[in-house]
Parts: sequence; structure tokens; C-alpha cells
Amino acid sequence: QVHLVESGGGLVQAGGSLRLSCAASGVMLRINTVGWYRQAPGKQRELVAGITSVGSPNYADSVKGRFTISRDNAKNTVYLQMNGLKPEDTAVYYCAVGPPSTVVSGKGYWGQGTQVTVSS
Repeated sequence: QVHLVESGGGLVQAGGSLRLSCAASGVMLRINTVGWYRQAPGKQRELVAGITSVGSPNYADSVKGRFTISRDNAKNTVYLQMNGLKPEDTAVYYCAVGPPSTVVSGKGYWGQGTQVTVSS
């Protein structure tokens, strides 16, 4: 059974940093694509970062240069380091795991999400 647990969210002031974690069991992250999505109230879900099985990262333009996705194979965990946070980054952040096309289409295995709130 696949289980994904996101953690690391919280309340931070604008300009601050947070590191989100997506810890997995029942699925090997290193052979899958992992994406970080976010959804703010009243807004569409957005794929902000992804990392492929070969470790190639991709970022949405809205977070490029501020967010970094990485993977720890030994811990079967993917991280999202978020620096220079802005109020518009406020959202629930989810990790999604699966083949590349599955993750990009918003399917695959999902965690329960972690809330990130950035105050101005």
C-alpha cells in the first residue's frame, strides 16, 4: 500500500524559507517522477516542481530561482526547499508520485498535503 506523508509546512513571513518533505512508503521514489503541487483557495491546482527518476528537476516559472526540489534515495523522501517566500505562495502543498505523464496530468499517488502560509 502506497503512503505519502507531506510535512514541513507552516506560517512564515515574506522572504522566509521552509523545507517541505514528502516521505513515501510502498513506492520507490527514485524510480518514479515526483511532483509538488499547490492549491490556493479559489485557484487552480498548480504543478510547481518535479523531479524525474534520473534526478532531473523542473520548475514552474512562478517559483524558478526560489524553490529547489531534491531527493534522498536512502530515506525515500523528496524535499522542496522554498526560499524567498511570497504571500502568493500561500497554499496547500501536495506531493504526487508516478510515471511522468501521470504526475503531470495530476494523477498518481497523492499525499494529504501540508499548509504553507506566507504573511506579508
